Amino acid sequence: MNFDFYGIIILCIVGIYFILPAYLSNAGGLLFGGGTPVDFGYKTKNGNDLIGKGCTWRGLIAGTLIGGIIGLIQGIITPSIVQYFGGALPLINYGGAINGLFIGLLLGLGALIGDAAGSFIKRRMNIKQGKPAPILDQLDFIIGALVLVSIMVKLDLNMIIAILIISLILHLSTNIIAYLIGIKDVWY
Repeated sequence: MNFDFYGIIILCIVGIYFILPAYLSNAGGLLFGGGTPVDFGYKTKNGNDLIGKGCTWRGLIAGTLIGGIIGLIQGIITPSIVQYFGGALPLINYGGAINGLFIGLLLGLGALIGDAAGSFIKRRMNIKQGKPAPILDQLDFIIGALVLVSIMVKLDLNMIIAILIISLILHLSTNIIAYLIGIKDVWY
């Protein structure tokens, strides 16, 4: 891919489009979460949460399903988008609705597992729930999503880097908006 201005813009658009199920899954886990924590409230010997009450089974299931639904939609509409742009928009070949569903489920589940892994790491570092861990807070869910989806999709390094950079920017921006409208208690 060319790395002129046009090439970078296309890379960013394709990256956002591809990772969208992970973004919406992560947001869905927050919106529809609550209830029983994934770690069932288990505490370590020193009294810290294993993961914390922010990662719940309801959020995990709802977020994963949201990722699957978005992936299904992408699997259906991607061929039409590619055809409309005459191949100028090199989107991932979803291979139809069923593959799109599985890609979305993997991205969604991976995002939520990555978020839980980030919480686990924060608890081991004695960082309490809701307290910041720069970079980890912004990328844990994306790394989880990319690792899990690699079962089905091979992304090139440029796409991975673009997704990581875009995610840092978008994650901070959306968290600030969520804080301003009262969905989150902290801006980060």
